Amino acid sequence: MPRPRFHLAFPVRDLAQARAFYGGLLGCPEGRSSPDWIDFDFFGHQIVAHLAPDEAGQRNTSTVDGEQVPVRHFGAILTLPEWQAMVQKLEAAGTQFVIEPQIRFVGEPGEQATMFFLDPSGNALEFKAFADDAMVFAK
Repeated sequence: MPRPRFHLAFPVRDLAQARAFYGGLLGCPEGRSSPDWIDFDFFGHQIVAHLAPDEAGQRNTSTVDGEQVPVRHFGAILTLPEWQAMVQKLEAAGTQFVIEPQIRFVGEPGEQATMFFLDPSGNALEFKAFADDAMVFAK
């Protein structure tokens, strides 16, 4: 049985920038849209960029494994080769990382490759990968 799809609606400052970032840079196919929002296929899940300039951006952080992680963020769990390819794609595009690509929780349950970066509206994204998928929810 396939997993349920996740849906996330989030604010952006500019729909053209969102379209270029999510559709262009990240390669997320566009679905329906209106003058106020755009649907994207975010690695099999539906995300919707809503034009709401005053709501966009991340504001607070929380300490995780010695790093200041943006509290409000979303992203995708990729395979390790997909994650490595995404790192190369983002670096080639000149992406400024909030948290540089790295391995977190080394030698512990939940060891993962991770990186954080912002979309053009200041929304934080985390892309991660696990060498062992069983570690996604490991305690």
